[in-house]
Amino acid sequence: MRLSANVRDLKPSATIAVSTLAKRLAAEGRDIINLSAGEPDFDTPSFVSDAAIAGIRAGRTRYTPPAGVPELRKAIAARLSERAGHDLPWEGVVVSSGAKQALFNSIFCLFGPGDHVLVAAPFWTSYPDLVTIARAIPLPVSGPEADGFKISPAVLDTARTDATRGLILNTPCNPTGAVYSLSELRAIAEWARANGVVLISDEIYRNIYYGNDRPAAAGILDLAADRVGDIVLIDGASKSYAMTGWRIGFSYCEPDLAAKFTSLQSQITSNAATPSQMAALAAFSDAGAADASVHEMGRAFRRRRDLVTTRLGEVLPDVSFVEPEGAFYLYFRVDGLFDDGVTDATAWCSRLLKEQGVALVPGAAFGDDRWVRMSYAASDDSLEEAFRRIGALVGAGTSA
Repeated sequence: MRLSANVRDLKPSATIAVSTLAKRLAAEGRDIINLSAGEPDFDTPSFVSDAAIAGIRAGRTRYTPPAGVPELRKAIAARLSERAGHDLPWEGVVVSSGAKQALFNSIFCLFGPGDHVLVAAPFWTSYPDLVTIARAIPLPVSGPEADGFKISPAVLDTARTDATRGLILNTPCNPTGAVYSLSELRAIAEWARANGVVLISDEIYRNIYYGNDRPAAAGILDLAADRVGDIVLIDGASKSYAMTGWRIGFSYCEPDLAAKFTSLQSQITSNAATPSQMAALAAFSDAGAADASVHEMGRAFRRRRDLVTTRLGEVLPDVSFVEPEGAFYLYFRVDGLFDDGVTDATAWCSRLLKEQGVALVPGAAFGDDRWVRMSYAASDDSLEEAFRRIGALVGAGTSA
C-alpha cells in the first residue's frame, strides 16, 4: 500500500520500542530488569484515584469541552499563577491526552514546510519526529558535554538560520537530567524573542529536582504576563503525580494561540478522558496532598540518583556521565566499551539485553549513539542487580 509522505519515514518511539521488547521478553519467561521506561514506579496517589472513582460514580463520564473542563483549566492556571507571582488567564490552558499531544498541538500549529526548528540535544526521542510530521525541519543543537550539553545564546547563534522559527527545550532534561538555571532560561528566552523564535519549554519533569531551589519555568516565572506571546509551556500530571497511564498533559500560552490548539485538538481527539480529568483536578487542586506526594517520590528518586551514580563509578570507573540534577535518568557514555562486534550504543544495549537481561535505551534515540540512558525509576534492589549484570557484561565485576 502506498503511504502518505506524512508518515512514510516515520518510526515508532525508540523508548517505547525498547520498553515493549523488554516486557515481551519478560512475558516469555526471561529474567529482565527493565530500566528503559520513562515513568515513575509508584502507584498514583490514592486521593487522585479516589477523585476519579467519585467522578465516575457522579456521572462525570461524558464529553467535555475539547480544551478540558473549566474547573481543571482554572486549577492549573492557579498553580501556574502561584509560580509566576501574577495572575495568568485560565483560557491559556489546554488540557490534552498527555504532554505528547500538547507538544503535537504546539508544533503542528506553529511550524510548517520549510521552517527550521532548533531542538536542544540530547533530546527526547519524539521532538524531531513531531517536527517532521509538521513538514518542518528539526535541527539539533547542543552545548558542551562538560556543562551537561546545555545550550546558550552563543550556541544558538551558531545554529540559527534565516528560516529558524522555533526552539524546543526540555528542563529538567530527558535523557541527561540537566537543569537550566533561572539566569540561563532568561537568556535563552530573551534570545528567542530577539530573533523571532517561538520557545517551546517542556517542563514535564519540573517537580523531580534535586537542587535547593525550584527550577525556573521559562517565560512563566521570569517574564511578565504581557510578554508570554512567544513562549509555550508544556507540562502535565504524568511524572509529578505518577499518572502516566491517565494521559493528562497541558499547554499554557497566550489565549489566542490556545484557541488554535483547541481547534486542532477538537478535530483529532476532542477531550482528554473525563475520569482522568477528574483525577487531575484533585492533583492540581489539593496542593497540600499533591506536594506531599511529590516530596515523598522526590526523596526516593534522590536516593536512587545517588545510588546509580555511585555504582556507575564503581563498575565503570572510566565511563563519563552527566550528573543528574532532575528527572530520573542516568545518561552515560559507552563508546569506550565498544569492540569489533559492538560499534555503537544500539549494539551494546542489544548485547546487554540478550546476554544479561538488562534493558537500557541507546543514545541513538536521543541523537548520539555513543551514549545510553538508564531510568532509575526502579527499586534499589533492581538497580543494584542491574549494575552487577553490567559489570558481568564488561568483565569489570562489582564491589559490594
